[in-house]
Amino acid sequence: MAWLVLHFLLIISVSCRETLRLIAQGPTILPSSFKSYSQEAETTISIALGQHLSASNPVRQALATYLHISGIEASYGYFAPNVPGSYKLVFELTSVSSAAAAFRIAGLLDNIGRTRSDALREHLVKVMAQSIWREHPDVETIRAIFGSIGLPSVRDFEQGKRESYEFLYAYDFSLQNEPPEAIDH
Repeated sequence: MAWLVLHFLLIISVSCRETLRLIAQGPTILPSSFKSYSQEAETTISIALGQHLSASNPVRQALATYLHISGIEASYGYFAPNVPGSYKLVFELTSVSSAAAAFRIAGLLDNIGRTRSDALREHLVKVMAQSIWREHPDVETIRAIFGSIGLPSVRDFEQGKRESYEFLYAYDFSLQNEPPEAIDH
C-alpha cells in the first residue's frame, strides 16, 4: 500500500511540476503574476524529486531510474504525456538536391532541450542524424541546428505577433570523421 501511495505521489508531483513549468514559461491564459509563484513552486517540487542533488547522488539516481522505468517522467503535464513542446531541430544537408521532409518528435525534442549534459544532448542528436544518413547515403555532412520556439502571450498573439525562434546549439557531423555505423548503439 505504501508503494502505491508513493507511486501516485510521484505521478502527482511530476504532473504538477510540468504544469507549473508551462505556467512559468508564459504561454497560458493565466495572468503574468502567476509566473513567479509557478517558478518557485516548480523549483520546490524539483528539489523534492531530487533534481537539485548531484548527478552521482544515489537518492537522485534511484528516483530518476524509477521515474523513467515507470514512465512517470514522460512529460506528463495538465493534459497528457508528450504534448508537443517548444523545441525545433533542423538538419542541414549538403550534396542533397531536395529539401528534407519536415521532422519533429515532440517528446524527444523536449527531452533533448531539457538535457543538462552537453555530451548526452550531442549523442541524441547524432543518433537522429544517423536516420538521415540511412535515407540519404550520398550525404557527406549534416549540420543539426537545435533551437527553442518562443510562443507569444495571448495579448501579443492578438496583436499579430507569432512564434519566435532562438538558436541554442549546432552540431556538425561528417562521414569523414565518423561513419554512421559508429553512431549505432
